[in-house]
Amino acid sequence: MITRIGAIVMTLLLALYLIFSVYYATVLFGTGSPVAVGMGIGLLLLALLGAAFIAAELVFGVRAERLARRLETGGGLPTEVLPALPSGRVDRAAAAELFPRYREAAESAPEDWRAWFRLALAYDAAGDRRRARWATREAIRLERTHGSAG
Repeated sequence: MITRIGAIVMTLLLALYLIFSVYYATVLFGTGSPVAVGMGIGLLLLALLGAAFIAAELVFGVRAERLARRLETGGGLPTEVLPALPSGRVDRAAAAELFPRYREAAESAPEDWRAWFRLALAYDAAGDRRRARWATREAIRLERTHGSAG
């Protein structure tokens, strides 16, 4: 997982890139050449698209972190200690053995954001980032629609 500092650095670098893109677009507009103006418009559109992606990722990260804090405060985070490889990463085979328990919990309580967030953590431990993000989005959606009741 990317650390908070790493995420901040990446966001700042992307913001710097977007600033330079907007600046260069204005330089292109100043030339008056139709081709340069078209390139400037393209740069601005890409900068806006990049800013939208940054905003969406930051919102996702903040919401996921908020759910993790709520789950931790309530004592609901998984407590299993998984063995680590020499590289420091979690042993995926051990995580895969633990995974069915969390999948079944989410399937038996489909409206419980806590179960879905635990499933996301299990996916993440097993190295399946795509499904971890999907389960985290589901947990965020459930928490927003059902609040603490789910």
